[in-house]
Amino acid sequence: MRPGTIVGRAAQLGELVDAWSSDRPRNVVITGAPGVGKSALVAAALDALTPPPSVVLSGTARVHTPSPYDWLAAILTGRDNDDLPVPGDALAWLAQHPDAPRERYAPGALLRLAVTVVRALVGAGPGVLVVEDLHALDPASLNLIGELAVVPDLHALIVVTSQPPDAAVSPDVVARTIARLAGTPGAVRQHLGPLGPDEVAAILADRVGRPIAPEVVAAGMRHSDGNPYRLLEWLAAGGAAAETVTSALPELTARELEVLSCLAAGMSNKQVARSLGISIRTVTVHVSNLLRKTRSTSRTEAALWALRHR
Repeated sequence: MRPGTIVGRAAQLGELVDAWSSDRPRNVVITGAPGVGKSALVAAALDALTPPPSVVLSGTARVHTPSPYDWLAAILTGRDNDDLPVPGDALAWLAQHPDAPRERYAPGALLRLAVTVVRALVGAGPGVLVVEDLHALDPASLNLIGELAVVPDLHALIVVTSQPPDAAVSPDVVARTIARLAGTPGAVRQHLGPLGPDEVAAILADRVGRPIAPEVVAAGMRHSDGNPYRLLEWLAAGGAAAETVTSALPELTARELEVLSCLAAGMSNKQVARSLGISIRTVTVHVSNLLRKTRSTSRTEAALWALRHR
């Protein structure tokens, strides 16, 4: 989990912790655009649950090569599944084993067996089922998650993250699954929007290690639109450092810039006065102001400062 990405999500984190501490763990649905911190929020919640869950089952979708029951297959991969109370051929099919028999169970029977597998894995619980990227799951996994949402004696908190249904391959199916999850008694429904300037300032200050100037915060908002992931990408690319240098430059008048250019060219005060058509006394005043504004101790240092900052 990237530090700082749950800034501004304290209320949502509290809701997740409360859902866990209820008599019967409730379903939690978290939606939002890519990069708003859905996964980071779930990770923070798992760290904050007290007492900690006895089991956490987390599966992901295979976006490019989806297969039926991808979410469950990801959970079963690498486990010793011999003690699960389902026939071996069905288990091999659910786990997407390469040697699974060609003939499979009817869809309804396979769904019931998948529910049985999850219930056995959770056991007496309490457990947490984490479903990342619901919008990318295959239809069979969506049916399984919807069915688990209403299983009466499943001692587990179901936490689902998803982009909005219109981002899914099957928007209607995803929308129905979210509605089923959110429609259960006491369900928690959260939508993570963009962060505001205060939250962006907090993330930047946390990562940089010092308070951030308002103009740098504004630049972060422009580049990220309040999206934590894009903000951290911009920060990693040096965006804040560049903005800090720019914002630290002193404000010079047009005449001071002309004098500074002359200093960078190696002119004396008399040459500057002749070049710009002003008095030597006026040149002296401008040079004094330039030394103060650029924090230089000599004309030569001011000239070097001009060259560094173009």
